[in-house]
Amino acid sequence: MRTVRALAAAALAGAALLGPASPAALADSPSPSTSPGEDSRSTAGPTEAGTTFRTAARFLQGQQATAQAATGDYLYWVFPADTGQRPTVDATVTLPDAALRHGPATWRVDVYDGLRRRQPCMYGTQSRAAAKETATVRLTCVLRPVRASADAWSDDPLPGSYYVRLTAVSLPDEDLGQPFTARLGVTTLDKGGAYATDGALAAPLVPGAKTADLAEADEKAGRPSAVEAAAPEDGWSSGWWSDRWLWTAAGGILAALAGIGGYVLTRGGRPSRIPPTA
Repeated sequence: MRTVRALAAAALAGAALLGPASPAALADSPSPSTSPGEDSRSTAGPTEAGTTFRTAARFLQGQQATAQAATGDYLYWVFPADTGQRPTVDATVTLPDAALRHGPATWRVDVYDGLRRRQPCMYGTQSRAAAKETATVRLTCVLRPVRASADAWSDDPLPGSYYVRLTAVSLPDEDLGQPFTARLGVTTLDKGGAYATDGALAAPLVPGAKTADLAEADEKAGRPSAVEAAAPEDGWSSGWWSDRWLWTAAGGILAALAGIGGYVLTRGGRPSRIPPTA
């Protein structure tokens, strides 16, 4: 009877340990959203876009960036993405009046990491053809989860800045220069330890990142570094922590309890139901 109680207690302890960790590992938890009572300005992004990588307009996840430009221009934005996040880029283009256009047009959105490597989309419509009568075009690109580190030969997404480029890749020459409006937003899902790695970058991949010595000199001089200036709203994560540590610790404790239970079941000696004088 005591053995049964011991095993039952071990099972309950294991369930208590795994219970808090399972939602983080089995479900996608969206990033915290802005509550209605917060200042609406926190969701307002830049109202202009850059025309090159160097002049890309910076915005944060959860903000809405807007821009007005001429058809044929390349528009650039940049946002930060940290370890464990899976960004989703959502762009909406409001086209010129149909009476002013001369034919269909194809619009495309591309995403590049801090090394300016084009990142493929896991899901979404990255390119879409719009008929002459179409008023708006929506483009979506779901990126791969950001890893803390990766092999030098791979193109896995890493923590740092991510550039978004929006443009029309095919349209009649007569439609070049016509005005349009673009709206861009980025949301993320926290993938947690499912994509955790053992290593971490020395610094996120952001433009102007410096060596540790130069960054320390900037800190002593009171100058904000490029890494700090490009950080997400809550700063960069260390890269070493993930909920995989919880599963590792829980597995070790359960293994120890299983060993104790096995010893209790298989140990020799006088059975407890037989009196000592027998």
